[in-house]
Amino acid sequence: MSPPSLSTARQLLDLISASLTTLEKSCSARGVTIPDIQDPFHPASEAFRVGDPAAAEAANVITAAALHLAAIIAPPQNTLYMAAGGFVKSTAVRVCLESNVTEILREAGPEGLHVDEIGAKNGQDPQKLARFLRVLANHHIYREVKPNVFANTRISSMLDTLKPSQEVIANPEQKHENTFGLPALASHHLDEMFKASAYAWETLADPATAKSGEPNEAPLSRAMGVKETLWEFYARPEQAFRQRRFNIGMQGVRALEPVDASLGAFDWESLPEGSVIVDVGGGVGTSALPIAREHPSLHLVVQDLAPVIEDAKKVWASKMPEAVTAGRVTLEVQDFFKPQPSSRHVSVFFLKQILHDWSDEYCVKILSNLRAAASPRTRLVLMESVIPFACHDPNADESQSAIPGAASKEAPEPLLPNYGVANDMGYTADIGMFLMFNSQERTASHMKDLLRRTGWKLSGIRRREGGGSSFLQAIEAEPIVD
Repeated sequence: MSPPSLSTARQLLDLISASLTTLEKSCSARGVTIPDIQDPFHPASEAFRVGDPAAAEAANVITAAALHLAAIIAPPQNTLYMAAGGFVKSTAVRVCLESNVTEILREAGPEGLHVDEIGAKNGQDPQKLARFLRVLANHHIYREVKPNVFANTRISSMLDTLKPSQEVIANPEQKHENTFGLPALASHHLDEMFKASAYAWETLADPATAKSGEPNEAPLSRAMGVKETLWEFYARPEQAFRQRRFNIGMQGVRALEPVDASLGAFDWESLPEGSVIVDVGGGVGTSALPIAREHPSLHLVVQDLAPVIEDAKKVWASKMPEAVTAGRVTLEVQDFFKPQPSSRHVSVFFLKQILHDWSDEYCVKILSNLRAAASPRTRLVLMESVIPFACHDPNADESQSAIPGAASKEAPEPLLPNYGVANDMGYTADIGMFLMFNSQERTASHMKDLLRRTGWKLSGIRRREGGGSSFLQAIEAEPIVD
């Protein structure tokens, strides 16, 4: 008689145990530790899962398996209302973030502070504040040390601007200036994006906007009562604070990725001396800087709109002036919805997080302009989040042999192939792009089809080792030649 098969719950528990052993061995070998939930967050505390692909994989498996196990064991109504009632947690985070609770608790230390004293500092009603803090303490965002006494955790400390609490309380408009950006990013999400989310269904239910790809018909427009794009909305004088906060928050996003991520996006060494790389919509040239520094024989063209290029001139004058004066780097005013200059041969068109800002109909315009300016040997390199399906994709099995990296790494059974909630950030970003821009992140098959429509053929995806399957990947394409 064959032994009974293990239940899904037991398989998940075994995965957690085996993966934790792997993670602990890796930490021991590298002289790092798994941080305690009570320890403040610091980038250095992430060393336990960074730098060793086996450790990163083990951490992902543990996270996915633990949450999968909870979904099986917990009453289904609890799990459902963790989603349906998610606005409660979002509201609680915003209350604590905007009332500077994290800064106050950081100054109080690990013993915490009574809500009466927190309220005395930030002016909030202590009884109401305690209720919001307790909701978050249930999810390990803050900790209730003893009745009505709260302290920070590793998670809540990520909301810390690291400024004195008196300063941020007295000058809320300057709260995010000269910070590392993550509190600003959270504040943006809990303000504009949160408000837009309340109008997602109304936008989808309205025949006038249900299938629209126009950026001024996103849920944000409906929420704010203006038929404007996010950029037009931010250009209003009364939205100056929101625009500054957004810009600072984007710095926080960049802080979550390697500074030189663009270096691994393509085999730049393979290009002949003098090859031209055009960074389309390249902003001030943040991605071009590492390439220019490491590959001085290449010629880089950073393109963006006129006001951005003016800022780019200041950045390059500060960081690498000789590259511009020597002609190795050109800062060029160019709208990517208009045809590219036809007077030069381009080896690589490089676009980092451009397409996710636009619906397919606008991406077709961008990519078609690039294809019209491409030679048969031009390559297109896109850095975007490639979103995996929440199931196994049999089509990826066929394309994997022909297109390197087309299929993402799948999690071990019985986990969801995409690692489930462990990979939630990519899917959150996808819905966020819809809410703010009427745009999206894309799956590999969607990207392949979009490229084909505009005369490009997907030739490979460079996936970041140990970084999950939905963060920034480098997508390479070549012209379709008749």
